[in-house]
Amino acid sequence: MKTVVVNASKEYAVHIGPGLLSGLGEAAAALTGGETVCIVSDSRVFPLYGAAARRSLEQAGFSVIHYTFPAGESSKNGSVFLELLNHLAENRLTRRDLVVALGGGVTGDLSGFAAACYLRGIRLIQIPTTLLAAVDSSVGGKTAIDLPAGKNLAGAFYQPSLVLCDTDTLATLPPQVFLDGCGEVIKYGILYDPQLFSLLEKTGASFDLEQVIARCVELKRNVVMEDEFDTGARMKLNLGHTIGHGIEAASSFSVSHGMAVAAGIAMITRAAMKRGICPASDGARILDLLTRFGLPIDTKYPAETLYSYALSDKKRSGGTVNLIVPRRIGCCAILPTPVEQVQSWIQEGL
Repeated sequence: MKTVVVNASKEYAVHIGPGLLSGLGEAAAALTGGETVCIVSDSRVFPLYGAAARRSLEQAGFSVIHYTFPAGESSKNGSVFLELLNHLAENRLTRRDLVVALGGGVTGDLSGFAAACYLRGIRLIQIPTTLLAAVDSSVGGKTAIDLPAGKNLAGAFYQPSLVLCDTDTLATLPPQVFLDGCGEVIKYGILYDPQLFSLLEKTGASFDLEQVIARCVELKRNVVMEDEFDTGARMKLNLGHTIGHGIEAASSFSVSHGMAVAAGIAMITRAAMKRGICPASDGARILDLLTRFGLPIDTKYPAETLYSYALSDKKRSGGTVNLIVPRRIGCCAILPTPVEQVQSWIQEGL
């Protein structure tokens, strides 16, 4: 097992390794003197791991309730959010009690936002069961739901009390879902770590899970501790996201987050190459690695469609959008870009 400690507005540990789900109850008991835990999960994950989570918690003396919702991004909405809050209230959870987010990014975002809002804050344990959630959304405290106008437009910064990444749960991931997370792993190499990028070039998708997840969490930990509330350096984690969120929205979320962000990374890389910002050699390596992993490097949606969604992206600030642009592998820049110029960037990336 590897452990990464995040020291943000709240200090907490991220444990990464096999077999950690069986220790959930003991870990939860060490956090709180509460009596009740609500496991929040979706219709795919709860049948796989809900019983094991419940058993561990009950053995530690907790009363356990659960809330499950239909799997998929479409459930990350205001109606499901309010149903979850009402479920917590109807079961009289107190501030001494716990919410456990058991699942991928949708579960973590929804549960985290509910935990932040219920009684103005209740303890949260994140248990990511996808690679994407393990390396990204479970760490750093960003929680949110989607609004009709765009993705993640309502939310809160709310750090968990603990993250347990049981790598055994990744064994049940469909190959496509595992690849979603690989796009985020590659993103960390492009942003911060040429050695990680080179390792992925050597291993492909057969990398050591514990080693690579821990490295990605370390990299995210570093940037979260520098810029917890996403006003500066943390913006770089949005590499590929402005275009990627547009692809997701244009597809009515039939294109997954990881696939959309991979395409977004490829497109912003191509545009940076054309503008002389990213050397052709580094840009080619980025596009080649995405392709080798089986990730998309383009999209069927036209620039004007993606641009229309960029106008409602939460990363927009007044008349500018902060584009994250590769300069070379291991180094990216934040480029405040006038809104009216964003479409040309997208067009050059197609």
